[in-house]
Amino acid sequence: GRNEATARGTVFCIVEAARHLGIELPKATVAVQGFGNAGSIAARLICDEGATVVAVSDSTGGIHAPGGLDVARVVAWKQEHGTVQGFPGATDISNAEVLEVECDILIPAALENQITERNAGNIKARLIAEAANGPTTPEADIILFKNGKFMVPDILCNAGGVTVSYFEWVQDLNRDHWSEGVVNAKLKEIMVKAFTETLAVARREQCNMRTAAYLVAVKR
Repeated sequence: GRNEATARGTVFCIVEAARHLGIELPKATVAVQGFGNAGSIAARLICDEGATVVAVSDSTGGIHAPGGLDVARVVAWKQEHGTVQGFPGATDISNAEVLEVECDILIPAALENQITERNAGNIKARLIAEAANGPTTPEADIILFKNGKFMVPDILCNAGGVTVSYFEWVQDLNRDHWSEGVVNAKLKEIMVKAFTETLAVARREQCNMRTAAYLVAVKR
């Protein structure tokens, strides 16, 4: 389960955040910046939850289809052409434009410093889930929080990868072997608990989720 772990942990967080915000995933639209391991798998897994992916991008640029993209076909297109651009039935857009499309959920899964004070005010998504490391600058964080956007910060959101690496270590120590189902179930338990604890601190301290995650970490 290690290959999917970062994306799977991200989606576990999105499910919990959507429940908190009252977003119905079967009616929700999603944009994903970055279509590598984390981004492409997160896109597939969020579709399994009933959501509709309307925009994705890779290093060459992005595509947008308000009616929804067939993620499996986009993956196949990228493997064949080396880019998501040119996908039939979608409009080519830039990497930066993917962040600003009309959607409920945004998953930055590419590089750092993608959401800055210059574009933070243009983000339409209510829920932002950081599958990448450091995609949002501190200045942008303040703008997003003021605008009522709910952010699941990277140190919580993309922790699925290191968590499952920890599971590998535990199995090695115990000369044990868990099934993928057991790995995923244990990952869900840890991610949901971490999200719940962080959300409780954010509500108590009236702060954003990133500050709350740091408060939980420092307390530990």
